[in-house]
Amino acid sequence: MAFNLFIAYDLHTPGQNYDEVRSRIKELGQWHQFQLSLFYVNTTYDAVAAYNHIIGVMDGNDKLAVIDAAGGVVTTWDRPPIDAINAIWTQR
Repeated sequence: MAFNLFIAYDLHTPGQNYDEVRSRIKELGQWHQFQLSLFYVNTTYDAVAAYNHIIGVMDGNDKLAVIDAAGGVVTTWDRPPIDAINAIWTQR
């Protein structure tokens, strides 16, 4: 089963392991980075499993949200591949 997840995070000092956090997110499956700390991922991981996969490289004072989005549509900004994202999102 595939899940459409939005993943958002805030990394606070000390640490701020941006490269490690982004690497963990990208390991989950097809992804698109909408903003510095906001990703969309189409993955076989459910929200809890994805959260557990990422949180291990974060500091105790960092923030992480993994949201299962059953459906949605995005519009253009910063030239994301809208058609590809929407096609992945609506796959069944």
